[in-house]
Amino acid sequence: MKKKGLALLMSLLFVSSTLLSACGGGDKAAEKPSGGSEGTASNEPFEITIRHTQVGESKKFRLALLNDVVSKTEEAVPGLKIKLDAVDSEVNRKEKLRGEMAAGKPPEVFDVFGSPDAGVYSKEGLMLDLTPILDELGIKDKFTTLDPFTHDGKIYGLPIGGSIEGIFYNKDYFTQKGLNVPKTLAELEQIAETIKADGKIPFAQSSKDAWIPLMTTNNLWSYYAGPEVTYGFKTGETKWTDPKVVEGVKKHQEWVEKGYFKKGELGFEYADMRNQMITGEAIMMMDGSWANSVFRDPAQAGDLVNKVGYFNLPPVNEGDPVIVMQDANNGYGFSAAVAEDPRKLQAVKELIKNMWTDEMQLRGLKEDGVLPAMKMDLATMNSTSDDPLMQDIFKGVSEIKKSFPAFDALVQADVNTALSMGIQQVIGGELDAEKMLENVQAAQEAANASEE
Repeated sequence: MKKKGLALLMSLLFVSSTLLSACGGGDKAAEKPSGGSEGTASNEPFEITIRHTQVGESKKFRLALLNDVVSKTEEAVPGLKIKLDAVDSEVNRKEKLRGEMAAGKPPEVFDVFGSPDAGVYSKEGLMLDLTPILDELGIKDKFTTLDPFTHDGKIYGLPIGGSIEGIFYNKDYFTQKGLNVPKTLAELEQIAETIKADGKIPFAQSSKDAWIPLMTTNNLWSYYAGPEVTYGFKTGETKWTDPKVVEGVKKHQEWVEKGYFKKGELGFEYADMRNQMITGEAIMMMDGSWANSVFRDPAQAGDLVNKVGYFNLPPVNEGDPVIVMQDANNGYGFSAAVAEDPRKLQAVKELIKNMWTDEMQLRGLKEDGVLPAMKMDLATMNSTSDDPLMQDIFKGVSEIKKSFPAFDALVQADVNTALSMGIQQVIGGELDAEKMLENVQAAQEAANASEE
């Protein structure tokens, strides 16, 4: 990427241009020993901070896992004290971490999206190159994918887990009404009409944060236009105004107009969507596989425990391949400044050794329902849980014929912003799908031109 394009992209991420001259040691990890003995024998107290996003009741199991890793790491490294800094995921990604990166002072460990965020920050020398550490620990080839965190052949972060997106549904209601898991979008719409006629909400939805409804939109346009289409927007090979993309977004608009979602969804928070399911107000919900932890927890789901199932969004035509968003883009990155302190570098290496193990991946799957980011066969995953909801999700994974990453891992920040504004305008009745996508295409062309 040329310097002009890079500067513009950084500004779009709210990263100050002063960063360009203030930071530059992107390969410091390769210049320092990755956990050598220098400076590690001292028992003098020292501290590192982990910025995490395990906030709220729905993430209590993930927080418990993190706390266990922290305890093991502190025990293994003399003098180490780990400070946990909890921040909401959206606030961390779009505000706090960007501001810290602009100042060149991120915490030692931080929650980060691999693409595009880690790519931007690593190019500015702000993220630790983990390649030599992973080679030393012998785990580089044990991940299902490191592509989102790999930039210019070096690894700058590690995914904490994997996920797919699909539909959670009230199994008891389906049984009572004689409804079956749909094989096509048309069958899904027939089910939605039945639910609506019964005075219920077909799909729980919260759209105050645009990424939530965009899960539905992203999967729809990928079915209509193909899972490869989103890869081409950034290169100019495909356009947002392609008739098939328009058809997919129009389908979402149609569902809004037909009343398949609760009125006022633009004012609802993420937790409100799940509560619509838990209270029985809504019967189905499009969400990431991670949501299973809520529906398996009696403290959160109450009587709905063991009554929720899962299925992949069905294809347009029966017999077409099942296409699903499947990703491992969220994880942890590490500050490049860690390489300047051998004790902190040793602490980071110990943290990685404790966090990314088969044991912790299986615990995350069993206790929190997070799909593994490390290679694991289906039989091993099945053996971790006989919970029927988890079995449905495992079945969903096995049915996938084609997958794609979420759109925000593939397009620039200003395009993401245009999409977010656009889908909310469509939901609010301010724009139709065609006009929304014309606006997104304009943003895409501007972003592409800035990188030439």
